[in-house]
Amino acid sequence: MLRLALAVVSGLVLSLAFEPVAWPVLLPVAVAGFFAVVHGVRARRGLVLGLAFGAAFYLTHIWWMRAVAVPAWIGLSALETFFYGLAGAAVAALTRHAPTRRWWPVWGAAAWTTAEVVRSGWPFSGMPWGRLAFAVVDTPVAPLLPWVGMVGVSFLLALASACVAHLVLTRARSWRADTAVLLGLVAGATLAGLAPYDAGDPSGTATVAAVQGDVPGPGNDVLFDHRQVTRNHVEETVRLADAVAAGEQPRPDLVVWPENSTAVDPFLDAETNQGIERAVAAIGVPVLVGAIVDDGPEHVLNQGIVWDPVTGPGERYTKWHPVPYGEYIPFRQYLDVNFGELARIRRDMRAGDRTEPLEVGPIRLADAICFDVAYDDGLHAQVREGAELLTVQTSNATFIFTDQVDQQFAITRLRAIEAGKWLVVASTNGRSGIIAPDGRVVETVDRRTTATMLAEVELLPGVSPGIHLTPWVTRGVVGLTLLGLLLVLIASGAVTRRSRTVAPEYADAAS
Repeated sequence: MLRLALAVVSGLVLSLAFEPVAWPVLLPVAVAGFFAVVHGVRARRGLVLGLAFGAAFYLTHIWWMRAVAVPAWIGLSALETFFYGLAGAAVAALTRHAPTRRWWPVWGAAAWTTAEVVRSGWPFSGMPWGRLAFAVVDTPVAPLLPWVGMVGVSFLLALASACVAHLVLTRARSWRADTAVLLGLVAGATLAGLAPYDAGDPSGTATVAAVQGDVPGPGNDVLFDHRQVTRNHVEETVRLADAVAAGEQPRPDLVVWPENSTAVDPFLDAETNQGIERAVAAIGVPVLVGAIVDDGPEHVLNQGIVWDPVTGPGERYTKWHPVPYGEYIPFRQYLDVNFGELARIRRDMRAGDRTEPLEVGPIRLADAICFDVAYDDGLHAQVREGAELLTVQTSNATFIFTDQVDQQFAITRLRAIEAGKWLVVASTNGRSGIIAPDGRVVETVDRRTTATMLAEVELLPGVSPGIHLTPWVTRGVVGLTLLGLLLVLIASGAVTRRSRTVAPEYADAAS
């Protein structure tokens, strides 16, 4: 019961490391608590303790999911809790058997990170929220991101936490190895802070604008008056054009509108099409429009469309990770979905797979739409293929009165740091901003306002080591975990065989 209570408390404490509290100093304490409670127990007990930890953490961490529906909050939390249970079982096994017991902090950190990797991609494209790396914005650890990536930072944080647990459990009897690892981590973070990642010389500069049009009515439903949402973005862009013509503002090279700046197909809806054409013609530069586009009678696409004042709509980015049971319904053909919130999802959203940056004049642009920013694959692929500037188009209106907005904005800032590039994020009604490669918020506006941000940014070529290394680090932690569990399985099998061999001898002696 003491272990169970400590698991619950550790999970709750970990949630405090993230927004809205954002006390990252608690992260190693909480994760060390997880490692301590599952250390040395049987795998079944580790599973139960991991489930207790995961439920306490995730039900608190995504409390904002209640804005969608209480069943969605409970269901998603239960699914993610399962992975913490598996991590607890794996760490318990790795700390109990001889082949992996001595250096268990390394094996345990790999198992934790593997659980993060798996749940961030499966099932139905997974749910990355709650990765340890997402808690390090505005900390000395953040400069490590361009060197080792999100997966690498999560592993290092888990390793440091496991070392803390090991020091406590052994009362520092084996202090040398653990202290060396901890000192190495501290030295690495310090060196990264003193010598931050240098992306090199820019290929040029660009003036970018991000428009936040606001959402009328209650503010948390873009469909309440979706046409007014589009009008707000049109009118704000026209106002920017008037300010440029009057010499009050520099002419931007690119204007970014958010996701759901139009909730109907701009190619089929005449009013929407005319509004976009009016805004683009007024400003005289390409506008990255966030639009829902029809894809046959049963599907839609969530796209960022480069709308040029001369050639019209051109290149498009399609959202990589539509939200299951929010933007599409898995196994629709086998389910009765004509009830509750699911009845509103009449057509399924298809996923995109574009890896090439969008070409916007001289700008090579990597785009992400809403939750895409929490996944490694889409943005990383575009950066590897030459993107020099990052954009995030998001709505967030559903969560505007929750802490999800702050959590996503922190992740967005971390993506700028990881890539070592400028990032422009446009939201329908918050939180929008222009972010420097070191994570500084250069421009932002208040939530639930209609406003435009404008800034000159550098176009930075190249790929950070962290983005290059992420696939290899991912394979490394997964491979290390599988190797450790294989060694445990072999060792436990050998113990079982020995016990069966010895048992008759004891029986003879007893007789």
